Amino acid sequence: MKAKPILPASIPGAVPVRATAGAAALVTVVAGLGVRSAVHGDVAKYAGDALYTVLIHTLVVLIAPRVRPLTAAGAALAFSWAVELAQLTGVPAELSHRSGVARLVLGSTFNAPDLLWYAAGAGLGWVIHSRLRSGRGPARP
Repeated sequence: MKAKPILPASIPGAVPVRATAGAAALVTVVAGLGVRSAVHGDVAKYAGDALYTVLIHTLVVLIAPRVRPLTAAGAALAFSWAVELAQLTGVPAELSHRSGVARLVLGSTFNAPDLLWYAAGAGLGWVIHSRLRSGRGPARP
């Protein structure tokens, strides 16, 4: 008879993690919409870039609830960078002309500073995920 591996007590079960990730995804979308409605220009654009990567991070956790924070952040950053670099090909621009959803997910025009803001979003996702996973909760001011 094979024994099941014991997970560390600090790693919560999949259901609460997925519920938290789902709630975090909704909060991230609301934050993105709020930033877009309250602020304009570069602040809104770059905050949106960072939140895009935070959203991808939450979706990675939703799919793989036991993923480590650094792995989830790395996957979110890699995806965000891949989408941005794909914009150099013109394919996302073409798809964006055909679909509003494609425009939201893929964008249309490459912008090098976006790469930095995606990294900032990955860092934010990593910090929050790490704190929640360790049981310390969100950072307090």
